[in-house]
Amino acid sequence: MSENIKYIFVTGGVTSSLGKGIISASLAKLLQSRGYRVTIQKLDPYINVDPGTLNPYEHGECYVTDDGAETDLDLGHYERFLNVPTSQANNVTTGRIYQSVIEKERRGEYLGKTVQIIPHITDEIKRCIQILGSKSEYDVVITEIGGTVGDIESLPYVEAVRQLKWEKDDDCIVIHLTLIPYLSAAGELKTKPTQHSVKTLLENGVQPDILVCRTEHELSPQIRNKIAKFCNVTPNAVIQSIDAPTIYDVPILMQEEKLDEVVIEKLNMKLKKKPDLRKWTDFLDRHKHPKGRVNIALIGKYVELKDSYKSIAEAFIHAGAANEVAVDVRWIHSEELTIRNADEKLQGVDGVLVAPGFGSRGMDGKLEAIKYSRENKIPFFGICLGMQMATVEFARHVLGLVDAHSTEMKEYTAHPVISLMAEQKSVVNKGGTMRLGAYPCRLVKGSKAWKAYGEVDLIEERHRHRFEFNNEYKEQFEKAGFRCTGINPDSNLVEIIELEDHPYFVASQFHPEYKSTVMNPHPLFVAFVKAAKKYHALKVRAGVQEAQ
Repeated sequence: MSENIKYIFVTGGVTSSLGKGIISASLAKLLQSRGYRVTIQKLDPYINVDPGTLNPYEHGECYVTDDGAETDLDLGHYERFLNVPTSQANNVTTGRIYQSVIEKERRGEYLGKTVQIIPHITDEIKRCIQILGSKSEYDVVITEIGGTVGDIESLPYVEAVRQLKWEKDDDCIVIHLTLIPYLSAAGELKTKPTQHSVKTLLENGVQPDILVCRTEHELSPQIRNKIAKFCNVTPNAVIQSIDAPTIYDVPILMQEEKLDEVVIEKLNMKLKKKPDLRKWTDFLDRHKHPKGRVNIALIGKYVELKDSYKSIAEAFIHAGAANEVAVDVRWIHSEELTIRNADEKLQGVDGVLVAPGFGSRGMDGKLEAIKYSRENKIPFFGICLGMQMATVEFARHVLGLVDAHSTEMKEYTAHPVISLMAEQKSVVNKGGTMRLGAYPCRLVKGSKAWKAYGEVDLIEERHRHRFEFNNEYKEQFEKAGFRCTGINPDSNLVEIIELEDHPYFVASQFHPEYKSTVMNPHPLFVAFVKAAKKYHALKVRAGVQEAQ
């Protein structure tokens, strides 16, 4: 166990969506760049055991870790910034806390005592917080508490923080993220919401050590001093977090505000080497100064809430920077795409991605997008359900199996080219019972996927699905040019498919977006964007020749 492991808690006030996850990830990046071993966890106050059964409209994307945990989308930010995998221990919900306490009570572990919020629930929260701290590989554990201070749901978490702060003294600090609104009618920044937010935190027995103030305008020294005086923090601990062009600018802005230095000082940590952010700034430079642009159509049924596809959107940013192009995503609702308007909706795109999802809603639009991409030789990338729909489309329009379907949508179809996995047939409970987490995949040499991954034979990717390619049809598909180029070596499950007579048509059963980071853009996204870039260049060249 690391000696004197340090704990940093990040709370929020005034309003939600201030960016606690990005601030947490940015601080972690700065500490990591100084040589500290850092991890981040998220405490979510909702009573669901995990977000796996939540509708994306409720909670955005469900992020999956290597060990098969269905978690909050903020864990995606943590991994993208730190380039370090997270696990089940990095996301804790109220549902999991209560479930654990109740199971202990049923086993008699509390020796017949009355089970209460304090100490039993708060002790379980503290235990979950310190699980990561018990591992020798970390120097610092940053814990983001979901919701806002004052929420009834968050009170047990705040109380657990109060207790830990008292128990650990110099090894624990609290960063409170708050809002400094600008009233245009008065022409002033207002500090009162921040004062009231800190007051609420104080009423719960927690004094914040650092205030990170979200603002649209620069905070003057006078405003910073005022906040420091009324909120009992040192002036250098009032950190400005001004609106940034991208989330990837935030670590640089926090470095300029010396957030990492203030944290190190307050935790009595040794000041290691200066932050080395050269690779990060190189990425930012390529992202902000692209040498070209490509237009990618993302076909999905949750496009009104773009957080539903957060990891995909970020993977495009990483892959775009790797290819020195900006990726302009055209968000197209799959229910609105039909055979009559496909030409109009997909006009001018350089690539088409059919997103993952569940259920039959919007399926016809996805099939139409796939058919359009296949017939017009437009670069295509399908993920999870996107791969399954590519299989159905090929079966119907190339193999002539007009009744081909997935048994998810039509249980008794004549040609179940996509069918329920054998181990899923006895599953009743929906939470945490899918094929989840990282599994190996063997690549076919010479395939586009094999080349994208750097000519390696075995990869490991994360999954979240119940249905699979039906191997009974595999020989029939492959004879027609539908190649199965990625296979699970243990179960023989088809993981990747490609089309032979197409410039770039690749789809995966797994979710490559979960493993794309700033430092390691995912190979399949990089290859897809590269194909779109090439397709765009050919269109431009053809247009020039036609004009001449």
